Amino acid sequence: MGGCKLQPKINVLWLILLAVTGLFSLLYLWFTLFPGRVDPAALQYFTAEQVERGRAYNMLPRLMFIGGFLAQAAFLLWMVFGGGGAALTRWAQQLAGSYYGSVLLFFFVTWLSLRLIGLPFRFFRGYYWQHRWGFSTQSLGSWWADYLKGAGLELLLSAAGVLVLFWILSRWPGTWWLAGAAFFSLWLVVQTLLWPVIVSPLFNRFEPAGNPAVANMVSELSRKAGLPVDQVLVMDASRRTTKANAYFTGLGKTKRIVLYDNLLEDYPRDQVKAVVAHEMAHWSRGHILQGLGLAVLGNFATWGLLFLLLRATLPPQVHQQPLTWAVILLFFMLVSFASSPLQNYISRHMELEADRVAVTLTGDVGAAIRLQKNLAAGNLSDVAPPAFIRWFSYSHPPAPERIRAMLQVAR
Repeated sequence: MGGCKLQPKINVLWLILLAVTGLFSLLYLWFTLFPGRVDPAALQYFTAEQVERGRAYNMLPRLMFIGGFLAQAAFLLWMVFGGGGAALTRWAQQLAGSYYGSVLLFFFVTWLSLRLIGLPFRFFRGYYWQHRWGFSTQSLGSWWADYLKGAGLELLLSAAGVLVLFWILSRWPGTWWLAGAAFFSLWLVVQTLLWPVIVSPLFNRFEPAGNPAVANMVSELSRKAGLPVDQVLVMDASRRTTKANAYFTGLGKTKRIVLYDNLLEDYPRDQVKAVVAHEMAHWSRGHILQGLGLAVLGNFATWGLLFLLLRATLPPQVHQQPLTWAVILLFFMLVSFASSPLQNYISRHMELEADRVAVTLTGDVGAAIRLQKNLAAGNLSDVAPPAFIRWFSYSHPPAPERIRAMLQVAR
């Protein structure tokens, strides 16, 4: 196939997407380097030293995040509009000798390139910086084992997804986006259902909370909340980090509240109770299902936009060529980045709702506030982020905002 036919065209949709992404990137970089003055409200609950340490700890990881994103986006832009993808397509077709073989070869080279580009940024954030600040308990070998395990899992699942996608492209050339959106939506549901019982145990050990006091606490809260919570699982997080945390995950019979072992060991029982109540609140308010529903709606809208964009970018006769994968990757990377504010706004709303319900459930506002203070200080959270950073990248409200919301419930 001739090189001109494989050369994608830039258009208004791409220009808008690139302009929004570029603007957000510049603002993120600016406010990371120059965060401005500290909101006085944060100093009501945290010392000036705690605020500054939180800012210092978070600055370089933010730079690594935006640097990694921009480096990978630049690579994909070169692949799509700079001729790299067209050349790789021709090479893969010549070497593989079959359609799906060329697709897989193109996919693998692209996947490996992106992994190698992102590796230094990920290593710095996940290993060096965590050791530098005394959070990581992992050896270098353990970090690499986790990294390679995660990369291998991603490679297998992504390769299977690419094969399905290109089969859909060839079978339904006019409505492939509907089939792709339906398949990906189904995958979101299956992933939410099975990830806690199949994938998570590959990386951590999960055991029922053996402490009778914790078991009685869970039983008491579940009765108040009217939820069938039989047990709370404890994760061996201390083998990787000194940070404390908890989360709620799963669907149906795989629903579970997971507590870090650090939380149980380092925090008073009334604060652990506040954590369990918060996760139960996510459960009682159906946040997992709400999130899934919104993700499915957004998924169909995104695939519809991809259909329009791909039709304007490549001639229909080459939509089934391996180069299309680079176009799709670039599109999803930019859309995911540009839509971060919306995704995080929804998440913050759910977190505040769970905080309010949890305080009502326990009746202990003081413990919930002490928990927020201790978690933020212990994990070196940035409790006074610049407004843009909070709006763009915070999935949870900063601790002072959560504390104020809890106090309003108490009144």
